[in-house]
Amino acid sequence: MSANTSPPRQFGCPWPEFNDGLIYHDVVPPPDDGLTLIQFYSSKYKSSAPLQGWLQRIKNKQITVDGSVVTDPDAVLRFLARSLSPFYFYYIVLFHNILLFNFFMFRVGFKLVYHRLPWKEPDAPYILEILYEDDDMIALNKPSGLQVLPGGLFQQRTVLTQLKWEANKQSTVKAHQRLHSVPVHRLGRGTSGLLLCAKTKRAKARLASYFADGTSQIGGKRDTNKEHGKIAKIYRALVSGIVDNDKVIINQPIGIVKYPGVATGLYVASESGKPALSIVNVLERGVQGNNTLVQVQIESGRPHQIRIHLSFIGHPLLGDPLYSVGGQPKCLDCDFIDERFAADGGYERPTKPVPGDCGYYLHAHQLIISHPVTNEVIEIIAPLPSILQTKS
Repeated sequence: MSANTSPPRQFGCPWPEFNDGLIYHDVVPPPDDGLTLIQFYSSKYKSSAPLQGWLQRIKNKQITVDGSVVTDPDAVLRFLARSLSPFYFYYIVLFHNILLFNFFMFRVGFKLVYHRLPWKEPDAPYILEILYEDDDMIALNKPSGLQVLPGGLFQQRTVLTQLKWEANKQSTVKAHQRLHSVPVHRLGRGTSGLLLCAKTKRAKARLASYFADGTSQIGGKRDTNKEHGKIAKIYRALVSGIVDNDKVIINQPIGIVKYPGVATGLYVASESGKPALSIVNVLERGVQGNNTLVQVQIESGRPHQIRIHLSFIGHPLLGDPLYSVGGQPKCLDCDFIDERFAADGGYERPTKPVPGDCGYYLHAHQLIISHPVTNEVIEIIAPLPSILQTKS
């Protein structure tokens, strides 16, 4: 059944100038080695800010220990618990029991809270189109430049936030009894197109399993022309250069390497990585512009898979600021660490390209899926941007 039977409905609220900031909670077991406040934060959250940035945050009264502000970065946590926590003293006075005092003092741990101040996130679109919706799931047309889930500089300006805000507008009792919709997979910030979201826990579990099953079945020898599973994901992309073969099957594994500005590491083509499979079909060759319009069906869902695979075969996405020929970043200097920090103490925006940077042309165009409840086969299509449409 085709799901595109009427013009898509739109929703979205403009972003406020500043977000609400963030609050990070930690419970730290009482140390025996004299762990200091600055040692804890600069070691556990070293990807969030350099040492000088954490010093600024502490002195700026953004950190509390057991509810009390601490501005001394060299304060030892075990002594802070004795001198700051009214919780512990309450039990001493109430029970006059030194054993109980010792139990809470040395077993419960310290409650650390870091308050990240509100900041102005980079510009991002906010309007979303609804391509399909029923009681169990909703399919959106995500614009390029909008992040799906919170991460890095984007904590509020995400698809997830707009879904929460839209759910809050619903005033019926039935609406309050349901969870707000949540994405069951991700698209890169620069990727546009079809994003599937679940409305119920049951739908979320089943849809997530569809995406996971496709990835887990990749590996070893198999018939790449045979359809399997309960989901098919088809993309459109514009790549640099002329792809000679009409059809290309790419099974290059994808792994992770250290990369400045990406705390969890950068996904690249790697022989020691995890299996991945992409099937590329040429739609149109632009000889004059030295580019090729392709359709890509991914049988797995590794992060940035299409960008990596197409660059691996020598045809990076046109305008991709990060990946170059071979499925590697254009510049890789693992030893470079930028110790500059922004007004809130965090690292400055990376000077080198990172995965969230936009500029390439990739669109999640078509999704064929077995409904998570009814098992009916549904086809959903996200309209193509003009640059990814065939000219004939």
